Amino acid sequence: MTILGKTLIGAIMGAGVMAFAMASASAEIVCNDTVCWHTHERYTYPPDARVTVHPDHWRWGEREHYTWREHTGRGYWRGDHWVEIER
Repeated sequence: MTILGKTLIGAIMGAGVMAFAMASASAEIVCNDTVCWHTHERYTYPPDARVTVHPDHWRWGEREHYTWREHTGRGYWRGDHWVEIER
């Protein structure tokens, strides 16, 4: 096999690995009123949580005013308190 052939096979394999990694790594932005946080899993929120789920590339508009408030775990913000969601 020539160097060009090896290079092409390597490039194709690398692209396949990258495509798989990008497909399996999902992240979302979740907002409740004007508070937003990141999540790395898709959760089912209760209706009273009143959250909006956005794709990871979402950005708020120029006239919108949100704040970031990160928290680990499964849950959502209600005012200043983090409410855990049971599994």
